[in-house]
Amino acid sequence: MLVFWKPRLVFLANSRTGSTSIEMALESLANVAIARPPELKHTDARSYRSHLAPFLSGAAEGARFETVAVIREPLDWLASWYRERHPDEDENPAAAGDFEGFVEAFLADGSDRPLGIESQAAFLTDGAGALCVDHLFRYEEIGQLVEFLEDRLGCEITLPRLRASAPAETAISAGLRTRLAGRLAEDRAIWDAARR
Repeated sequence: MLVFWKPRLVFLANSRTGSTSIEMALESLANVAIARPPELKHTDARSYRSHLAPFLSGAAEGARFETVAVIREPLDWLASWYRERHPDEDENPAAAGDFEGFVEAFLADGSDRPLGIESQAAFLTDGAGALCVDHLFRYEEIGQLVEFLEDRLGCEITLPRLRASAPAETAISAGLRTRLAGRLAEDRAIWDAARR
């Protein structure tokens, strides 16, 4: 999470959406940068709104800070989690499971955080499903985020490519894709509505 004091802007770091690259590019411009531990780096919009927004507003004599975040197409986002958690098959074939098995395990886990992964919808919304982020950009059109930040921060921004996962096969059957789409329907609706 990054806080920019004068522009009254907070970047919320949604996991697997290029947040490390964004933070690396912008950390020197931020007045506050929370990079560790991951639980604080990836503070969700609801927690930010409940705990940090009142603190920042109080410190800024009542000024409101706007929030900005990124959302990734849901299937690609889950594939990124898979690639992050499964080593390259060439390096360790015994440790790598296929993506279909990963998706099956994700769907079978009935918890709010299947396989320990918080959904993008949970990260970006309040308890009732309302979006809690002022400016939401698609990962797939990251250039629009860069233009927005350049305008708000008054400087040119170049994003480094960091923490890119190793390539892996992430094809799944049509039936499994349909089931996964049902599980990630809220994420899809938010991604569909995000800036293009």
